[in-house]
Amino acid sequence: MKFKNTTSHILLILFIGLSASVQAQTDIQKKEAAHFSISKVPIPSDIVLEVGGLAFDDNGKLGVSTRRGDIWLIENPSGSTPIFKKYATGLHEPLGLAFRDGIFYTAQRGELTRLSDLNKDGKADRYETIYSWPLAANYHEYSYGPLILPNGDMIVTLNLGWVGRGASLSKWHGWMVKITPDGKMTPIAVGMRSPAGFNVNAEGDIFYAENQGDWVGSGRMTHIESGDFVGHPEGLKWSGEKGSPISLKMEDIVDTLGYTLHEYAQIVPEMKAPSVWFPHTLMGISTSDILLIDNDNFGPFKNQFLVGDQGHSKIMRVYQEKVNGQYQGVCFPFREGFSSGILRMQWSPKRDVIYVGMTSRGWSSTGQDNFGLEKLQYTGKLPFEMKTIRALEDGFSIEFTEKVDLATASNPSNYSVQDFTYLYHHNYGSPVTDLQKRNITSVEVSSDQLRVKLVIDQVRDGYIYEVKPAGVKNSKGQTLLHNTGYYTMNNVPGRVRGSGESADHSDHKASAAGTTNVTSSKRVVEMPASWTNGPDQTVTLEPVPGLKFDQSEITVKAGSKIKMEFNNPDDMLHNMVIVKPGAADKIAQLAIDLGLEGQSKAYIPEAEEVLYHTKLIGPGEKDVIYFEAPTAPGRYTYVCTFPGHAASMRGTLIVE
Repeated sequence: MKFKNTTSHILLILFIGLSASVQAQTDIQKKEAAHFSISKVPIPSDIVLEVGGLAFDDNGKLGVSTRRGDIWLIENPSGSTPIFKKYATGLHEPLGLAFRDGIFYTAQRGELTRLSDLNKDGKADRYETIYSWPLAANYHEYSYGPLILPNGDMIVTLNLGWVGRGASLSKWHGWMVKITPDGKMTPIAVGMRSPAGFNVNAEGDIFYAENQGDWVGSGRMTHIESGDFVGHPEGLKWSGEKGSPISLKMEDIVDTLGYTLHEYAQIVPEMKAPSVWFPHTLMGISTSDILLIDNDNFGPFKNQFLVGDQGHSKIMRVYQEKVNGQYQGVCFPFREGFSSGILRMQWSPKRDVIYVGMTSRGWSSTGQDNFGLEKLQYTGKLPFEMKTIRALEDGFSIEFTEKVDLATASNPSNYSVQDFTYLYHHNYGSPVTDLQKRNITSVEVSSDQLRVKLVIDQVRDGYIYEVKPAGVKNSKGQTLLHNTGYYTMNNVPGRVRGSGESADHSDHKASAAGTTNVTSSKRVVEMPASWTNGPDQTVTLEPVPGLKFDQSEITVKAGSKIKMEFNNPDDMLHNMVIVKPGAADKIAQLAIDLGLEGQSKAYIPEAEEVLYHTKLIGPGEKDVIYFEAPTAPGRYTYVCTFPGHAASMRGTLIVE
């Protein structure tokens, strides 16, 4: 996200420049705006406000830390002419900000800092180190926070470095730590990769958000308790240090290439499974900040979380419940259309406005501005939404914000449910694994018409459920603003873990391999026997940072025999698809529309505009294909159709 693993990874976006998707995104943004409006905070043209942290002081001024090392105070941020004044400068990429008892606190790259304005002139006079930690000078060693707890202790998280994979190059990187105001540090939990967002719920429990990457199949949110291991083994190299609450070692974690994280948690008791998964590309690509809706000023969603996404410039909504003592829950779309990549969210003092701080950091995002500060407000118009989804032993209970229409809500054909999971391995991300469509056996609408009980044929723990009541309308005949939720089933209510239907996961182990491969007449991987003299031309192509190919143009002769080698030195998945002139946007959107089935089909849609293609290849892999160039001269396009790549990762095949 903001701070994913490489420049190219964070560029992984569903770019709104795709012509087919622009209209769809514009339509949903217009509908969302009727309920939750977005407006800009004017920023002076000479200030580069790449937001790293947000916090209000006790005078109602908004403090903004920037990744460029400044802290600004904004007076009257809700007005048309806010006043900006620099409070502090010379900091090392402060990616968090907090305020308590007249003092600002921020996490720099290598320390937690207290900033005091002693003479009350609106500028920091004292920069005081509370606690410092080592650095290896790796660009990816970000530090986030602090989150100040009610007793004054502060929570900070330390990012892994990046050397072709996530690496804990310095002590305590990959950890969440607690620091007292007098500088005593206590390690809390380990296994984090890029833990930029964390906060507490209404009960005071801590959650953090994670990005897809090595050892992380998709974005996710996890409940954190002392001694937890949350999945990435690199930070375990410090588990033997004084104060560590965990004795687990790196060598204790086996790269199974077949288990899910949920399954592996049954083997390693210290491992904590996520409470909510955010399916990659469907619910964002780079989770950032977490904010609790702690009031009634944002519709009927009190005590739910909002979770930002940097790459998709949007906010998602999360409802959680406890089943068998463990958190699990559902994520919903909430609001798209922000002007840059979301990194921070902060309530106004009156709790009626959410300030959203953004930066693209040069990686890009669906919001095309390099940075920004915007306000999100509830208009007072109630949206027709799924308010919650709760797990049942035999299905789900869906609660709506408005009364449903009995005819549409009681019809099983207006619902669909699929379940799937992700693999736990060192690879960057995971394909959607063991995707199965569930049969809906019965639907029961409550007497108040606000809830529906959905009974399905099988409920499996450790799976993510796509619950989609797309055909349900409210009593006024309106469809849902957002018709999809993704529920993470850690525990099936009323069932002992490991019993009954939830026990057998062998099917996905057997089918896990080869999910990025694809067999097609348009992908010929052996040189045709008729090519007795070999290919007329060999072309080598590969991705480069910035989500681009290393060649923007390739020239071939019409009808010539081509051998194409597609290499992937990048840290993410790519394919290469050659399409007819003018068809790149259409094919890119069709690839997105494949949804949960996309990766198993290598994001290659069945369309006559597709001429030739590779498989979907992972980091360090390659694919070789053979084809005859089109006989008609022209300018064809080669494009990567992995969701979010097509806007920039394309080139021109010139056929002469």
